[in-house]
Amino acid sequence: MTNSTSAPLKLVRLDRDLPLPTRAHATDAGIDLYSAENATISPGERHLIGTGIAIGLNPGTVGLIHPRSGMALKHGLSIVNAPGTIDEDYRGEVKVCVINLDPREDIVIKRGDRIAQLVLQEVLLSPIEEVDSLEALGETERGKGGYGSTGS
Repeated sequence: MTNSTSAPLKLVRLDRDLPLPTRAHATDAGIDLYSAENATISPGERHLIGTGIAIGLNPGTVGLIHPRSGMALKHGLSIVNAPGTIDEDYRGEVKVCVINLDPREDIVIKRGDRIAQLVLQEVLLSPIEEVDSLEALGETERGKGGYGSTGS
């Protein structure tokens, strides 16, 4: 299996005192994003945190903001709309809407902390076609079975 790369992600550092977002390992899917501010987030509270960067996504791609597993496990930090979606034509500051899922402790975020990760992904922009029925597509094993239909 070969590693393919596409055109580079164009990135503007709006806050030049923060580190350039990077992957911790060359093959990591996620690019670490840093907090541009200090914040204390109480249990159950949400907070929108700037990252000090703006990006120019390549045509046919989307940026997905995911929680960092270590922050989720150790502190209960997650993302309200996980994954957050950055559309190809957005050019403003990348911000992360975080939430404290810990039931008791505040989460203290310091400027420069890694708070989330950005995953770049190709996206299929299919046109929408309304049909009267999906029967023409054929039967599937799953059918209309949804939540809980395969067991607990």
